[in-house]
Amino acid sequence: MRRAKQNPLITIKDIKPTHPSLKVDGVFNCGATKYNNQYILLLRIAESAISEDGYIKVPVLENKKLQIKLIDKNDKNLDFRDSRTIKNTESKVEYLTSLSHFRRAYSNDGIHFTVDKEPWIYPESEMESWGIEDPRVTHVLDKYLITYTAVSKHGVSVGLIETKDFISYERKGIILPVDNKDVSILPEKINGKYFMYHRPVPNDIGYPNMWSASSLDLTHWGEHKILLTVDENDWENGRIGGGAPSVKTNRGWLHIYHAANKDSVYKLGAFLTSLDDPTKILYKTSEPILSPFETYELHGFFGNVVFTCGIILESDEIKIYYGAADDKICLATISLDEIYQKLKPFRG
Repeated sequence: MRRAKQNPLITIKDIKPTHPSLKVDGVFNCGATKYNNQYILLLRIAESAISEDGYIKVPVLENKKLQIKLIDKNDKNLDFRDSRTIKNTESKVEYLTSLSHFRRAYSNDGIHFTVDKEPWIYPESEMESWGIEDPRVTHVLDKYLITYTAVSKHGVSVGLIETKDFISYERKGIILPVDNKDVSILPEKINGKYFMYHRPVPNDIGYPNMWSASSLDLTHWGEHKILLTVDENDWENGRIGGGAPSVKTNRGWLHIYHAANKDSVYKLGAFLTSLDDPTKILYKTSEPILSPFETYELHGFFGNVVFTCGIILESDEIKIYYGAADDKICLATISLDEIYQKLKPFRG
């Protein structure tokens, strides 16, 4: 795996806040594709309110308008230890500390990007009142499908947006209910069906494992099956979930996924499924293909994280655009042959 020498490609210094009362905490976990011979990244931008002594200001959406909630830091009924959330004494999330939206970034070379000064897609519905996160872009026929995480007090669900030109777009609504995330859709029908990978988040029983599902119309999803599970004895012992949408190779569907251990160190792995059955894993990496190592991956808004929502396959090279430490965009590349050498027969 080769990290771009220009890393990080995009940082919070490149992002203009949407409002004077907000500051940018992170630009990360971007979808990636090509359109009209340009590289396009769909960036997740996380913004928080500028707080004051003794209080945390929390941005939320109410009646489609930005509102700021004032939270007392000395409230003993609340847990502020995680920089991303505010929890109650039952470890339930009361608020997120930031509100995320999506912006476009454009490049002719895949390295140097121009970022929109304003949001392209902003939270809108009640199910998005705590933000929209982690967009993944799949090119299907003449349109681009954007799956994303919708967050609200009701939980974490999955939404779908369609665009044909990255100018206008159509919201298709919630396609998976709470609690679910990390959805990526494969770019073509297989045996008459569309397929997705998703990651339910169980509360009391089970682990955050990776699942598959199928659909005839991209709206109604069924045939849910467990695809890949947490390994209690390895670097995947905390949670495991989808990364970027799969790409088609002559050996199968290649998927770059993420996993985290119980200390929330996020790494990337890869697996290859049958071209005829994307619910059947043939080969998988036993070791991570990318782990937090560089300073910009170890330190940030939430350190020890590499996380991808978008890859681009060109010839035999895979460009992996990834979020580093939850506050920057980076790039790493690897050839298909190098990936193939790391894959081992999968025994489930």
